[in-house]
Amino acid sequence: MSEEQAQQLMQQMQMLETYFTDLSQREGTLLNVLREAISAIESIKSLRQKPNSDTLVPIGMGTYVQTKILSDDKIVLNIGAGIAVEKTYDSTINYLEARIKEIEIALQDTSAKKQEVIARLEHGKEQMNQLMQETSQDISG
Repeated sequence: MSEEQAQQLMQQMQMLETYFTDLSQREGTLLNVLREAISAIESIKSLRQKPNSDTLVPIGMGTYVQTKILSDDKIVLNIGAGIAVEKTYDSTINYLEARIKEIEIALQDTSAKKQEVIARLEHGKEQMNQLMQETSQDISG
């Protein structure tokens, strides 16, 4: 293997490491969104059990205002692109559960890609070790 091929291999490995880091960050983001969706479902279910309750609502910079939740079986749901719709508790839970399934699929895909990148990195390390051995044999031999 020539020096040029070794440099190409190193560049490929660096790109794979960067890709792996990106995948790990995406996985972390997906996990945070998954936790948030699960938490939202649990909150909606608890609201149903205790419809008139006191709570704290964040208004920014670590400040909260105390308020009373007067449940009328409606939730305002942000569906993206700055659009929010009013939905019933059940339809909101159904929407969030569908999103959870999408997130789980994305997590599985991301995990599979990470495994593929790990395998390719291991293969690249083996090639690099082989190159190092060949180079040291050429120098000593």
